[in-house]
Amino acid sequence: MPVVRRRVPSLQEERALRRAGYRLVAGVDEAGRGAWAGPVVAAAVILPCDRRTPARLRGVNDSKQLTAAQRSAMREQIQRVAIAWSVGSASSAEIDALGVVVATRLAMARAIAGLRVVPDALLIDAVNLPELPIVQRAFDHADGISLSVAAASILAKTSRDAMMCALDASVAGYGFASHKGYGTRAHAEALARLGPCWAHRCSFKPVAALCARSRPLTADC
Repeated sequence: MPVVRRRVPSLQEERALRRAGYRLVAGVDEAGRGAWAGPVVAAAVILPCDRRTPARLRGVNDSKQLTAAQRSAMREQIQRVAIAWSVGSASSAEIDALGVVVATRLAMARAIAGLRVVPDALLIDAVNLPELPIVQRAFDHADGISLSVAAASILAKTSRDAMMCALDASVAGYGFASHKGYGTRAHAEALARLGPCWAHRCSFKPVAALCARSRPLTADC
């Protein structure tokens, strides 16, 4: 059988935008959109578009393709290499109030607003941001194609994982540090045993039915 080579993210998309006159290109991605609890977190990253950058960020890829240890190591290198980077989030309450798609856009807009320089263009994984007056390209699997988006996916994932570990330390019994709020069997069993807490997304099934029977108002759950 032929060997299938996994595509390595590159700066091809960024360079195309630079040739069109857009000097600072930010890659944008999110983490936690499908979780049952916790925030949705987004990151924006502007990388130097020179020949050294791909070598300096060798190993950076879609965060789902990396181990936790690899993501942690890559996070530090991304922060050293990047011209600018920022992280933004939207809470579980905002997700319930606005819907997860709108909340994801909000988290992305907050990450972009937090950059120390204003980007001229955006490369985004799958999500359009029509409310932002910035040139943008959104396409599926951008975190496996664009190096800037891949870098953003790592910063978003590692930031959210740290938030969920902190949440686990303050809200006992749910195992947030292990499953990060996603719909695992252990999480479902904890929900059935304890009911939802303030960090759960009551608009998400199967959390919704439990939220209807209890009011998750405090961190004590």
